[in-house]
Amino acid sequence: MAATPQNPAASAPRRKVSRHRGEGQWAMGHFTPLNGNEQFKKDDDGLNVRTRIETIYSKRGFDSIDPNDLRGRMRWWGLYTQRKPGIDGGKTAILEPEELDDKYFMLRVRIDGGRLTTQQLRVIGEISQEFARGSADVTDRQNIQLHWIRIEDVPEIWNRLEAVGLSTTEACGDTPRVVLGSPVAGIAEDEIIDGTWAIDQIHERYIGSKEFSNLPRKFKTAISGSPLLDVVHEINDVAFVGVEHPDHGPGFDLWVGGGLSTNPKIGVRLGAWVPLDEVPDVWAGVIGIFRDYGYRRLRTRARLKFLVADWGAEKFRQVLEDEYLKRKLVDGPAPAQPLQRWRDHVGVHRQQDGNFYVGFAPRVGRVDGTTLAKIADLAEAHGSGRVRTTVEQKMIILDVVEDQVESLVEALEALDLTARPSPFRRGTMACTGIEYCKLAIVETKARGASLIDELERRLPEFDEPLTINLNGCPNACARIQVADIGLKGQLVLNDQGEQVEGFQVHLGGALGLEAGFGRKVRGLKVTSDELPDYVERVLKRFQAEREDGERFATWASRASEEALS
Repeated sequence: MAATPQNPAASAPRRKVSRHRGEGQWAMGHFTPLNGNEQFKKDDDGLNVRTRIETIYSKRGFDSIDPNDLRGRMRWWGLYTQRKPGIDGGKTAILEPEELDDKYFMLRVRIDGGRLTTQQLRVIGEISQEFARGSADVTDRQNIQLHWIRIEDVPEIWNRLEAVGLSTTEACGDTPRVVLGSPVAGIAEDEIIDGTWAIDQIHERYIGSKEFSNLPRKFKTAISGSPLLDVVHEINDVAFVGVEHPDHGPGFDLWVGGGLSTNPKIGVRLGAWVPLDEVPDVWAGVIGIFRDYGYRRLRTRARLKFLVADWGAEKFRQVLEDEYLKRKLVDGPAPAQPLQRWRDHVGVHRQQDGNFYVGFAPRVGRVDGTTLAKIADLAEAHGSGRVRTTVEQKMIILDVVEDQVESLVEALEALDLTARPSPFRRGTMACTGIEYCKLAIVETKARGASLIDELERRLPEFDEPLTINLNGCPNACARIQVADIGLKGQLVLNDQGEQVEGFQVHLGGALGLEAGFGRKVRGLKVTSDELPDYVERVLKRFQAEREDGERFATWASRASEEALS
């Protein structure tokens, strides 16, 4: 029997039941809900809300939705209420949820491994145009998000998505979220191992199952056999990273406990090598530990990274082996450092079969329904039926024959979807921001797009790989701590002493090459209006002071506070 909020001990290891509430760990006998989120999950599994959406809420309208469904369980089906227009960032933490809620939803389409057919992409584009006022954003977790969704339209949207093999199941909520995968799995010339089978098995066996539909918090997964380390494995709850074992051949190195937000932690290696056919079972073991031993008392400590930090890698591996897998894992090597900084697959690249894939860069992930349909048309016109999304808010068209490559590149340029972007276009990401997000304090998408334009105009010769990540609040959805220049949205004072939108600056973060978090200089904040001037100034100092071949992150870690201000 699977564990549920009503019967959490069904698959948890048996422990003496204690009256002490502890951290709310089921495996320690602490079953009493310790906060409102745990209570509503115990009262009714989040997956059950779909029936109410289809039979009640979509027919009676927004005002009929139970609050615990509206701000809780509906996330299990990819639905968040969006921010009511006109509410400034200073009121984000002050107003009650019902004051921030608009009567429209963000809908997240789950795209495991970033894999889309052109038919699926076209359907998303059509839904965007018909039901979402044309909105569409490619996220840094390979999903596509739509806005302005009415509850009345949700059942029809689900019908259209599911007719082409897509869904919104567990796209949000305290669930196993989308499984990140290399967008060039199975086609890249330099691939170590193709993880597609494992992603499909995890999805088929566990997504939408009540076995893991009540977790302490969200659970993020990454699986990639690319030597580019292209799925930000360091900041996922569990990650399987392609490696070559000297005795057993290609497989995966196992990482656990990564995550950002307000308490960022780089994941830790368990030192275990996992063959492809064992990945789903090992994944189930890791998420099982999270379900059973994860902290449920405080939401701020409910991510797996806190348990891993308290236990350490050795204990975590021992519990995984002894209590969940019932066998020992094989020791294995660490992944090699990638040979290049860009991990987004932008540009023209040869595939294993002699065809090419073409990666291109929307501005900060923002597209629209019409553009998505045009991308599908372009892919098909140039010989492809497959499209991919990346963890850098980029997209890729696969299977392009050689004599069609240049024509496709030119056609993408005409749509302002360049396959030959500047470092600023290529390296700038932005979260949803105050336009739609109820947690945001500042605007991000338009700010990021205008910053790209300004930097391209001011620094046309700059050609170093560089990441600039804009986030509308402290929660780090846009990965600010691991960017060369990370910008955390907050209200700041301008020269006139007025409170305006701005950013706290993080400098020198990185993933892949010497992974680590950015440096914060005391008091270093910049207003949104001053942002282009600040970034230009810092990049010019970098160019003037850098040593031969030195990366921005390395320079930022040693530069004086004066140089960074």
